[in-house]
Amino acid sequence: MNIVTILQYGFIERALITGSIIALLCAMLGVVLVLRRMSMMGDGLSHVSFGAIALGLLLGITPIYIAIPLVVIVALFMMKLSTTKIYSDTTIGIMSSVGLAIGVVCASASGGFNVDIMSYLFGNILAIGQTEMMVSIGITLIVGIIMMLLYQDILYICFNEEQAKASGIAVEKINTVLTIVTAIVIVMTVQVVGIMLVSALLLLPAASALQIARGFKATMVIASIIGVISVIIGVLLSVIWNVPTGALIVLVNAACFSIALLIKK
Repeated sequence: MNIVTILQYGFIERALITGSIIALLCAMLGVVLVLRRMSMMGDGLSHVSFGAIALGLLLGITPIYIAIPLVVIVALFMMKLSTTKIYSDTTIGIMSSVGLAIGVVCASASGGFNVDIMSYLFGNILAIGQTEMMVSIGITLIVGIIMMLLYQDILYICFNEEQAKASGIAVEKINTVLTIVTAIVIVMTVQVVGIMLVSALLLLPAASALQIARGFKATMVIASIIGVISVIIGVLLSVIWNVPTGALIVLVNAACFSIALLIKK
């Protein structure tokens, strides 16, 4: 099967469009999370997503509709706890464990780890429908506008939060917006690479870009390019080789990171 033939299928086009859009979002947010040393938030919220998705399947509700509000609430709760005497990594560990436990209980109550739950665990980008693609495009536009409007403030906060506060920037409000956006993007990313690999799609493009880019804007651009290229290559090769798409996308990202390290040296 050649590339031209593959691109003629509608589900391949939807996978490439949706995957590229979500990779773009993950790359931009990943740079912010890495620079602010909040990289483990993606891993923690992905586990919370598992609990929310399993609950949605148990209740017979479309998982994404129940996962987005629940994960946003948990993300805000995690942000609130991190300002207390409980350290942020401890908070992420607690919520991650609770999310996984709820997911296992709900999965067991709904008849075990069936095909639906497994597709969310390991991703099923080739099954994305027209509605999900349009939702992804809409969320991308909203997040893109937010990132552009808050670009200078986010840049300042990433490198010196205390100085940003002293300069009159509404750090708490911006942190709240970033937390909500991160939670929504993580739920969307689950459809591409699955719950187990969400953090990789968030962190690897950003980590690769940070090795070779100079400047915040250049880092975001390079991370976005790496993320999108990894999704395109991963989807096409997975169809040709008949291997899991999500895992292959992450492996392509890992290869890009290795190349970035060699370029840096």
